[in-house]
Amino acid sequence: MRRPAAAGTLIMALAISQTVGFGVLYYMFAVFLPAIAAEFGVDPSQVTGAFAAGVLATAVAAVPVGRWVDRRGGRGMLVGGAVLGVVAVAGWSQVRNLAELYLAMVAIGIAGAMVLYEVAFAVLVQVVEPRRRQSAILAVTVVAGFASTIFIPLAGLLNEFYGWRIAVLLLAVLFGAVVIPLHVLAVPQVRRSAAVRRAAADRRLLPTVLRDPGFWLLGLAFTVHGGAVAIAAVHTVSYLIALGHPATLSAAVAGLFGAMSVAGRLLVTRLSALLPIATLTAVIMALQAVAIVVLVFTGRSIWAAAVCVLVFGLGFGVATIARPVLLAERYPTAVFATVSGVLAAPMILAKAFAPLGAALLLATFGGYLPMMLVVILACLMAAGALWLFQFRDGRQRRSGSEAPRSNVSAEPTLTRL
Repeated sequence: MRRPAAAGTLIMALAISQTVGFGVLYYMFAVFLPAIAAEFGVDPSQVTGAFAAGVLATAVAAVPVGRWVDRRGGRGMLVGGAVLGVVAVAGWSQVRNLAELYLAMVAIGIAGAMVLYEVAFAVLVQVVEPRRRQSAILAVTVVAGFASTIFIPLAGLLNEFYGWRIAVLLLAVLFGAVVIPLHVLAVPQVRRSAAVRRAAADRRLLPTVLRDPGFWLLGLAFTVHGGAVAIAAVHTVSYLIALGHPATLSAAVAGLFGAMSVAGRLLVTRLSALLPIATLTAVIMALQAVAIVVLVFTGRSIWAAAVCVLVFGLGFGVATIARPVLLAERYPTAVFATVSGVLAAPMILAKAFAPLGAALLLATFGGYLPMMLVVILACLMAAGALWLFQFRDGRQRRSGSEAPRSNVSAEPTLTRL
């Protein structure tokens, strides 16, 4: 029988594979969009639609992928998704029309559902002992937080020197050369106990989770917050330009989001020994709302705008670490991947389509204020939902009632972190 990899090796492998995975399967599309639209002679919005189709495919695939991982473990899914990712990205480099581009992006979206955060977190939950899961998830997300910082400039350089087709093909090769070996060699094949397999296959368990009001509070919080963050990520540069700042300086200020997302994850983990992670996340989301309010009134000062962006950026990555930790603490490990997939699907759609809705608001009202109000309200709504979740959870614990759980023991754990 294959000896399980040490937890430290697994975490390092997933951190690297998630960084490369997000860089190749997600972030580099924006770099090549103008060149593809120019070559095909179409409007950029038609090319952007292919990306939206890929995101939709990721959302649709999230739940069946989660069910598979719950029943059979994550290694096969991660390896298969990596292979599909190589084929899909390589196919993207050869497309000749919009229809083929849409098909390629759908395949890339499915590959993303198979190899990115949801499955990686499920593997960590299955094999890392409970007291070390939060630090394991943090380690992976901190490293992967630099995916855009690494791969957007890299894709730009490759595009400049070789053109978009060869650039995409080279990145497909890089993805395969890095991700497939990491998943094959470092991800253990978890042998799930008969009790866990029965629990994962129990059709009554997921409906029990879905009847928990706490699940819907988490879903509301992370969905509306994901939409708010996506709007900010897409429209902040244009908003700062509209306030009168130079384009280069506006882009540099907006670029602070990435660095602060890592800082926010570290801050939440550091303070989680003092306060529940749901409370900390709610506080940061509320601070994001305050930051946008201040930005609306003081944004014509570049220094004030930079401070607001820094504060808002703290919450950019906080949901990434809070969501799997809260799910693992509250719900049966046997159905973690399925529950995570159900929660992720609307969040993925919100991230994809909220910026489009914001653009429609901009076109309708001719100004950014309605868009900013939406972001403020979404952050406040998310903070309120998480606060209510924590309040209900604390009251349940005091009264002795528990959220839906299982008496099924967790998976075999890897203890060396």
